Amino acid sequence: MQALTTKRTPSTTAVTLLVLVWLAWTAWARPLMLPDEGRYVGVAWEMLRSGDWLTPTLNGLPYFHKPPLFYWITATSLWLFGQHEWAARVACLLGAVLGATALYLFIRRWSSEHSARAGLVALLAQPLWSVAAQFANLDMLVAGCISATIVLLAHASLLADHDKPWRAVLTGAWAMAALGVLAKGLIGFVLPAVVIFVWLVLQKRWRSLFTLLWWPGILVFLALTAPWFVAMQHRFSDFLNYFFVVQHFKRFTEGGFNNVMPFWFYPAVLCVCFLPWLPWMARSIKPKASQTAPQQAVRLLMLVWPAMIVLFFSLPKSKLLGYVLPAVPPLAFLAAEGFLSRAPLLRTSTRLWRTAAGFGSALALGIVVWLAVHPGHSTQPFAQVLRSARQPSEPIVMLDKYFFDLPFYAQLDSPVATVSDWNDPDLQHHDSQRKELADAGQFDNAAAAKLLVLPAALPALLCRSATTWVLGPSSALTRYSFLEAATDVHHESGTTLWRIDTETPAMLSALACG
Repeated sequence: MQALTTKRTPSTTAVTLLVLVWLAWTAWARPLMLPDEGRYVGVAWEMLRSGDWLTPTLNGLPYFHKPPLFYWITATSLWLFGQHEWAARVACLLGAVLGATALYLFIRRWSSEHSARAGLVALLAQPLWSVAAQFANLDMLVAGCISATIVLLAHASLLADHDKPWRAVLTGAWAMAALGVLAKGLIGFVLPAVVIFVWLVLQKRWRSLFTLLWWPGILVFLALTAPWFVAMQHRFSDFLNYFFVVQHFKRFTEGGFNNVMPFWFYPAVLCVCFLPWLPWMARSIKPKASQTAPQQAVRLLMLVWPAMIVLFFSLPKSKLLGYVLPAVPPLAFLAAEGFLSRAPLLRTSTRLWRTAAGFGSALALGIVVWLAVHPGHSTQPFAQVLRSARQPSEPIVMLDKYFFDLPFYAQLDSPVATVSDWNDPDLQHHDSQRKELADAGQFDNAAAAKLLVLPAALPALLCRSATTWVLGPSSALTRYSFLEAATDVHHESGTTLWRIDTETPAMLSALACG
């Protein structure tokens, strides 16, 4: 054990690059998944295309489900590296690297280099973390910000207790909390605050709470977060109500949203994901008499941290897998602590540890390969047809739903009309893609009147252009008889791309164009 702890300590840069390469090397291997990846990357693409870096838009309509940090990072990445899937996944990769590196550095400082390395191995071998690192939505980005905020707050508290400089670290913690808020809203601040509060209370370190409430740090937090919220409220009078009341408090307290799961969903998911590591994690729960005071404090933090995350996200009825990502790093550390708790390490234990890490890594790779072979309902093939056959002036119409990834893959330079029953009274009662567009349309009625089209108005819309491209379910033929006279350009997986040529007599007659 002593020999292991005296190995040369790698630099922070070397560790960060190693983590980045490990998590990113297959990020190019599959198309964007629908709906999440297509939605969020599509919003970033619109931001880059329109040049408006303040207001996120979904099909040209103000989209305030989430704050803008993911879009800013993704749009910048697309601008720097081009329109590739791996460039679209830079934000989630950065979040995963941030969370992993922050945990490693914290454990190395307050526990040991050996524990830090083992914890990093356990985290990178966890499929839930490594696969989510390549999934372009907001969950991994905010998980990385939350993890970094927690360890920076704990680091500042421990430094203050040991009479070491702590103000720069605490400033970084408040700045990181601000990035968490800009990544996904109030949880970027609330979750780290809850974790650190409970951790300090259990240690009876009440005075440290007042140390962390440092007014220069609070000013940094407000300076980073307030400008965007103030700007959006200035542009849209109902923004703050929609963003905080509807998208935060109502989503947390009310039903009607997707993925309703029982209270025990997240504990069950984490037990399954950490199944090979559970014996070591159970061994780490019991405190060790040989540990120093900082090591005991770190161990307690790693117990409180996942407990508070799981409890918080288990309260609402709606539960998505990515929400629990902030609980993964401390659980990886607990697995490492349990593994290292027996000294000297037995050959059998080391072999089992390597087997668990190898199995987790192979499983993560297998998931990525499976997703690459079975990409789901991607519109990439339709986008390729549009890019080769469509003229820039020819409009596009989507039937029944908005295909989130089409603007990204087809490099569309303007929003498209989406046809659906926007007067449906049940539209606002269920979380859906149509509801997202309808909500966005409330912030720009003039644009919504042009882009959110009722079925009865579709023939007149098609008559305005000599050529229009229509993308929708193949079953739309039964509802729109004029599609019989259209050209079926490409179809697969129950979706068809038609070309409408109003200059042909058959189509003129079918549409009854004046």
